[in-house]
Amino acid sequence: MALIPYDPFSEINQFRRNMNRVFSEGFPHFFENFETMNTPRLDIHETANEVIVTCDLPGLEKKEDVDIHLDRNVLTISGTIQRSKEVKEEEMHRRERFIGRFHRAVALPANVKEEEVSATYKNGVLEIRIPKQTENNKKKIDIQFH
Repeated sequence: MALIPYDPFSEINQFRRNMNRVFSEGFPHFFENFETMNTPRLDIHETANEVIVTCDLPGLEKKEDVDIHLDRNVLTISGTIQRSKEVKEEEMHRRERFIGRFHRAVALPANVKEEEVSATYKNGVLEIRIPKQTENNKKKIDIQFH
């Protein structure tokens, strides 16, 4: 009978390899979605005159449920998805739609006029239109020479 030395770490290494395989092959899409669950998806594009942000926010019931702020070309969208006609927890079999607080902040690709922003919400999509600053909006600063 041949003697094989016992290596207590071989079982731990095998367990680690199995767990790495499970997490890399079995759940990749779950972890991608988990990171962005409370981060609404959005598109940003610009025309010659404005920056347009389109954000998917299905389930908003009233305009007080969402806040939009613009500060130094950073747009912040936050709020709460509330579902007032929810079923009782013991009657629920599967819950996949997002409910709760959300938050998203993005830098805009151009200098914009913060005072002329408009927003509309239709069919679960929030559209924010922000006019771009033009070259003639730049102010020349006069230097006081003494």
